[in-house]
Amino acid sequence: MSARILDGNEIAAAMREELRSEVEELREQRQITPGLAVVLVGDDPASQSYVRNKGKACRDVGIHSVQRNLEASATLDEVLEEVERLNADPAIHGILVQLPLPDQDESQVLNAIAPGKDVDGLHPLNLGKLLRQEEGFLPCTPHGVQQILLRSGIPIAGQHVVVVGRSTLVGRPVANILLQKAEDANATVTLCHSGTADLAAHTRSGDIVIVAAGHAQMIGADMIRDGATVIDVGINFIPDPTRKSGRRMVGDVDFEAASQVAGAITPVPGGVGPMTITMLLYNTIWSAKRHHGPN
Repeated sequence: MSARILDGNEIAAAMREELRSEVEELREQRQITPGLAVVLVGDDPASQSYVRNKGKACRDVGIHSVQRNLEASATLDEVLEEVERLNADPAIHGILVQLPLPDQDESQVLNAIAPGKDVDGLHPLNLGKLLRQEEGFLPCTPHGVQQILLRSGIPIAGQHVVVVGRSTLVGRPVANILLQKAEDANATVTLCHSGTADLAAHTRSGDIVIVAAGHAQMIGADMIRDGATVIDVGINFIPDPTRKSGRRMVGDVDFEAASQVAGAITPVPGGVGPMTITMLLYNTIWSAKRHHGPN
């Protein structure tokens, strides 16, 4: 069989149309313009590209976007001072510090962001709220995975979800999101990792397999049950002499092989990636609504 392709670009575009309408409504009816600030420390080319893309996405839906650039040599105190200024700025509803940082303590910087402006959903308070199933920001990539499933009409409730990867950024949050007692979740979740014995036995039991382990093409067709849904969160680069760059992007799943077995699968690129920025926009708009209270 040939799997149905779950197009993240298409789903993200539809969501951004909805978000654009929300921003217009907030501006016209309540004179509110959601604001997102991105702090970029250093001049890493990949980070610069990510920040540009986030700024473009903000402009596309009407979000006020500001960028704060600091030298790679900036001290931890200087980075923390910038975060504190943004915490106090009433025009800013969301703060994102672009990772990785050159040499500063990432935990201290992330923990300094006001929890009510933590649109990345990585502050300990928001991660704790997720675990307790309380209202708070959901981390963008895991929330994007959930939206792909929901908007593709793939059942979650009662399904066996196998997550490969236990990071704070993706693996553990997505497991907790889909495990929640809610209409858009309520799955049975198995969380696996690099130390899991007989990983293939676990992944073959999954109705939905979410892979975020950071190892290129580690999940092959023999590790997927017929008709399963496969969500590939991985971003890796492997040599490819046919490309001008000499390399190409692949996921954690062997896409060509797995797509002959799976019922549905996300590609890399063009799968989960576009949803991450979209959920960042979603969180920023939601934050603006919360800061200004009910209509």
